[in-house]
Amino acid sequence: MKSNDSREKKAGPKGVARAGREAKGDLTIELMSERKGGVTVELESTVKSLYGYRIRQLILDTLDQLKTEGYRVRVSDYGALDHVVQARVEAAVRRLGDVPAPGVVPQARFPLNGSARDRLRRTRLYLPGNNPDLMTNAGLYGADCIILDLEDSVPPAEKEAARILVRNALRALDFNQAEKIVRINPLATTHGPCDLETIVPVGPQVLLIPKAESADDVSAVEEMLAFHEAQSGLPFHILLIPLIETARGVLNAKAIASASDRNVALCFGAEDFTADIGTERSAAGTESFLARSMILLAAKAAGLQALDTVHSDYEDIEGLKKSTREAIQLGFEGKGVIHPAQIIPIHQCFTPTPEQIDTAKGIIAALEQAQEKGTGVAAFGNKMIDAPVAARAKRILKLAKLETGTK
Repeated sequence: MKSNDSREKKAGPKGVARAGREAKGDLTIELMSERKGGVTVELESTVKSLYGYRIRQLILDTLDQLKTEGYRVRVSDYGALDHVVQARVEAAVRRLGDVPAPGVVPQARFPLNGSARDRLRRTRLYLPGNNPDLMTNAGLYGADCIILDLEDSVPPAEKEAARILVRNALRALDFNQAEKIVRINPLATTHGPCDLETIVPVGPQVLLIPKAESADDVSAVEEMLAFHEAQSGLPFHILLIPLIETARGVLNAKAIASASDRNVALCFGAEDFTADIGTERSAAGTESFLARSMILLAAKAAGLQALDTVHSDYEDIEGLKKSTREAIQLGFEGKGVIHPAQIIPIHQCFTPTPEQIDTAKGIIAALEQAQEKGTGVAAFGNKMIDAPVAARAKRILKLAKLETGTK
């Protein structure tokens, strides 16, 4: 397979390019081509007296690594970290023309490690890929998974800039124990292949495949993913989670679940699904109950986790708890999160109670005692222990162990 050669449309008038945002933790940069050589930097910063020289030098070093000169640079800094400065400079240069691959990739601050197939994914926190401030402390929120989003939360004109920023964030930021997931754009767009080419070499642990509608959608991502892994020498295999968001995807959920050995879960996206079938989400969720159930059954049949959609009203904590308890009752093992305030309530819903843990321990002990005696009959209290009862007890104890980090 050949590397993707597509190029996205450049933004801005000829000879002038802009990148960044007027927001905390970010900066805005304007590059203007000049006939004379060299680079001049005009800097405004909230921390200019302390770090002005460092910021200016970082800009100059980044431009030098990008092999560019003959620019006048205007920068307004709002507390951007080094990896953000580098990302915004590179994004602006790319808008003026081609940049030598792979660009200016920060040195990895942390070891590149893969993720486990069977790990807690109770909460997956979505973060816009073009907002560096939200990424900076995301590892402190306690979500099981952090999704750096390159798709729906990023406007088309900012796709390339977001991709560079996410690439740098994966190298520079500490996400603690959270699983690092990137939601790429669909491969049918010009952005999807570029996402893989840029993101795979820096080692996200999982890729979230949006709008998965067929097994071919998963296979296409896997093929391109394997190519870029081999090219970059990545020391582990990136896992996949197809996100099903359409009626066609729901009907093909079984095939999607079995499309790749890299699949670890199926995820449901209610917002796009309800739009696809021509309705709106309701508090009761009756319009998506069948779709959720079909996705869950497809996941379980394939030995994958089933992950439920987001609760879109982040201020409605009671509604969130109710929705989470319903998801758990159906068999889902996780739920989407759009605000850090949703994380703890969801985790509380998933946490086995002391009574459930004690009962599960009693069931397993009774089962082991029966096996030692050589009898196929086991009982706990006044109830016989059959295979489903034992399986539920084992799941409760496994979840408790995962949550406490015990072996």
